[in-house]
Amino acid sequence: MLTPAFDLSQDPDFLTVAIRVPYARVSEFDVYFEGVDFKFYAKPYFLRLTLPGRIVENGSEQGSYDADKGIFTIRLPKETPGQHFEGLNMLTALLAPRKSRTAKPLVEEIGASEVSEEGAEDDSEDFDWEIEQSPYEEVPESALNPECRYGFGNLRSGVFQRLQNISFKEKSLGSAGTMSGDHQDELSDVIDIKDPDFTPAAERRQKRLAAELAKFDPNHYLADFFEDEAVKQVLEYNPWWTDLYSKTMASLEKSQEQENLTVLVPFSEEEKYQLRKFVNKSYLLDKRAHRQVYYSLIDILLAYCYEIRVTEGEKNVESAWNIRKLSPTLCWFETWTNVHEILVSFGRRVLCYPLYRHFKLVMKAYRDTIKILQLGKSVVLKCLLDIHKIFRENDPAYILNDLYISDYCVWIQKAKSKKLAALAEALKKASLTKAQLGLELEELEAAALLVQEEEAASKAGARPVSGQQTPSCSSETSDSGESESSASSETEDSDSEQEEPRGGEPGAEHPLLGPFVEDSSAALLLDNGGMCRSVVFPGSDDGQGQPLASPRAPGASGPLIQELGEQLETLVHISEPENSAAGQEGSVL
Repeated sequence: MLTPAFDLSQDPDFLTVAIRVPYARVSEFDVYFEGVDFKFYAKPYFLRLTLPGRIVENGSEQGSYDADKGIFTIRLPKETPGQHFEGLNMLTALLAPRKSRTAKPLVEEIGASEVSEEGAEDDSEDFDWEIEQSPYEEVPESALNPECRYGFGNLRSGVFQRLQNISFKEKSLGSAGTMSGDHQDELSDVIDIKDPDFTPAAERRQKRLAAELAKFDPNHYLADFFEDEAVKQVLEYNPWWTDLYSKTMASLEKSQEQENLTVLVPFSEEEKYQLRKFVNKSYLLDKRAHRQVYYSLIDILLAYCYEIRVTEGEKNVESAWNIRKLSPTLCWFETWTNVHEILVSFGRRVLCYPLYRHFKLVMKAYRDTIKILQLGKSVVLKCLLDIHKIFRENDPAYILNDLYISDYCVWIQKAKSKKLAALAEALKKASLTKAQLGLELEELEAAALLVQEEEAASKAGARPVSGQQTPSCSSETSDSGESESSASSETEDSDSEQEEPRGGEPGAEHPLLGPFVEDSSAALLLDNGGMCRSVVFPGSDDGQGQPLASPRAPGASGPLIQELGEQLETLVHISEPENSAAGQEGSVL
């Protein structure tokens, strides 16, 4: 029998079931409904649903068939008019539960006898036979550390050891010797932890933290911190849930009965098809495992929100890598004890692994995750289906669907809306700062800003000066701040020294700088290397640097010039101008 495509909708008094049955024998069909049970049969289609509310047969039920579209539309009266049926778009949950057809760690029915389990095996003989092909008995669960579990609700163990044994047997038989090594490499590409079946949770965390510290690149982080044009662009992007959240919050403000407000998102035909393919399971989780499921959901959604934002909704070949790499749940099988450590771990990985490593992206993904959880399980389910599709289309990552995402897609349909609301509130109360990431981000930023300021000051001090300012040339290794201060102090001293020669006082004792700065047009020019290239003094016709006339006696001009040359050599390094004659330097000194 084939399970047909179907949709459910409602009004205050009726539940409407639309069933698409192309090429069915419509002359022979059967419909049965009572209480929460609904059954439909039209060869070769069969549909059995467990409804979220009770329906009744009172003569007002209606049915129609559109031959062009091949759709049966059946309107069923509600037992309690006005009652709102929740979860009508949770198609997997609506499908009637089947017998347990999976391994014991996944599904355990309370009170199920061995006879009923054997009966289930008889009903699905081919399926169970395929499971028995794998040499799982070679690694019994008793031989595994109970602290080495992983997967949805920590219900799995021994999976990777079993895959290694399969690869080893294939290699020994020569059937796929080269593929076995490739298969193992693929698994190492999916997860970062080696030997997860023999690595306890505490050791996983230690190795993860060490790997993150080794991967963190300060240069990459600072590059994104200062050159953040691309980061600003992705920060401005609005994912598909943004408008839905705004409309929902506006409706909440207007609605007096907030509990009755439900957010329904449309699912595509591909998503509906995938929902029908999922097996409806029951999960027996203790309190600790139940908490882990909710915590890991936050972790996975954070990684998904980052991926959607940085790709602006256009997923690419790196999308699967981004999601599993940013989620320690998926790549390290991490377990959690509180919400804050989830945020810290996610923040560290965003700043260590992906292309865009900026703290604002961490906080943006954090706020997006809060919005998704507040919108309810329909929106969460749509996100999980998107992740499932990304992993399904990525060859190495498909195993993460088997370990986590498929079970999440089934479980979330039965999750309590109040639980998700409480989870969103707990996440909203959590906080995260750069200092809590343990990567010394604030110290890096402060040091980088200081270096940037020093470079800016150094560039400003290396520009050519002229006019009233006549700073002395500093060496290449001198500090920019010292150069500026020394230049300003020498200029002030030179101005005061100029007054004495002009006053005609022969007793002045500081003849060193006076003749060189007496005229405001005198200047020292810097070359590209920061060295003094040439010295030009006004008052000479040929521009060869003759000093200005001094009020001293003519006989004293020779010793004065010689003394000036000796002192100037200790202050500045004068390089010979290009194409100058050797006698020119002598005329200066």
